Amino acid sequence: MTLPVDIFDDIYRQYLGMEQRNKLRVFQSITEMQRAFGLPQPLHPLISMLDYSKVEITKEMLSAPFVMNLYNITYNESAGCRMKYGQTTYDFQEGGMFFTSPGQPLTGVETADASLGFTLLIHPDFLRNYALDTKIKTYGFFEYSVNESLHLSGKEKTTISAIGKNIGDELEIAIDDISQDVLISQIELLLNYSQRFYKRQFITRKPVNNALLENLDKMLDTYFNDKTALMHGLPTVQFLAERLNISPKYLGDVLRALTGHNTQQHIHIKLIEKAKEILTISDLTVGEIAFQLGFEHPQSFSKLFKLKTNLSPLEFRASFN
Repeated sequence: MTLPVDIFDDIYRQYLGMEQRNKLRVFQSITEMQRAFGLPQPLHPLISMLDYSKVEITKEMLSAPFVMNLYNITYNESAGCRMKYGQTTYDFQEGGMFFTSPGQPLTGVETADASLGFTLLIHPDFLRNYALDTKIKTYGFFEYSVNESLHLSGKEKTTISAIGKNIGDELEIAIDDISQDVLISQIELLLNYSQRFYKRQFITRKPVNNALLENLDKMLDTYFNDKTALMHGLPTVQFLAERLNISPKYLGDVLRALTGHNTQQHIHIKLIEKAKEILTISDLTVGEIAFQLGFEHPQSFSKLFKLKTNLSPLEFRASFN
C-alpha cells in the first residue's frame, strides 16, 4: 500500500514556500528514486542499501527538494554531511545518523566527496505482516528534525557499521523464504541500538538539555505572566517547540529524560504552579483565574486543578486562609 501523492501536500506545506513546493519531487518507490538519481537498480524492490563506498551520492543529485514514501535511515561516518531542513542548513562535522519517515520533506542535502556510511531505504510495504510495522512508529527519532541527529562515539559507529554491513550482505544473497525475516530482525536491531544511543546522548548532552529546559520554563513563565494566555489560550506543544527551534517529539523525549514528564505534562505543572500563586496572593475568582491562564471554561481549569492537587481551587485557597 502506498500513500497518494496529494497526501504529501499537507505534510510539507509548513516547511516549504510555494515556489519550492512547485519544484518538489515525490518518490513513491525505491526503484523510481534510484532511477531518478542515476543510481543502480535496487536488489530488492522494497528495501535498498546505498553503501557510500560503492555508490556516489553527489551534491547535484540531492540539492533539489524531494519527498519519499519511504523510511530513511542514514549513517554518515565522516565529516562534511550538510542538510537543509526548512530554511536552515545544518552541518554534521563529526558524522552521525538521522531518520525520516514517509512523507517528510528533505531539501538541500549535501555530502562530502569522500563521505563514508550508508543510506537504508525501506518501503512501508516491506514491513507488512510483521510486528515492526507497528513498532517502527514508536521510535520517536523518525519524527526528529535533522538538526537533532544522533552523534555516535567510536564504539557506537562500529556497532552501526556492522549492522549496516549485515543488511548489505544479506541483500547480496539470492532471495529465499527466510530473507525477509533476517532483514526485518537486522532492521529492528539497528533501530534498538539507535534508541539506546539516543538515550545516551540525552545524558551526555545534559548541560545543553538543561539550558533547553531553562528556556522552556522562562517561556512558560512569560506566557502566563504577560497575558498571552488570556489572549491566545493555553500554550500548545507545537507552539513551544517552534519557539525553541526544536521538533515536538525531540522536545518531549528530552523532557522525559530530564524530568520524567512529557511536554504536555510539563505545561500542566507550570500552569498549576502559576494557579497556586494567583490563588494565594489575589482575590480573583476561579473563573477570572481560569481565563487569565488560557482556559475557555472555568470548569476545565477546576477539573485539571483537582486532578493535579486533589483539591479544588477554592479548597486550596481556603487552606491558606
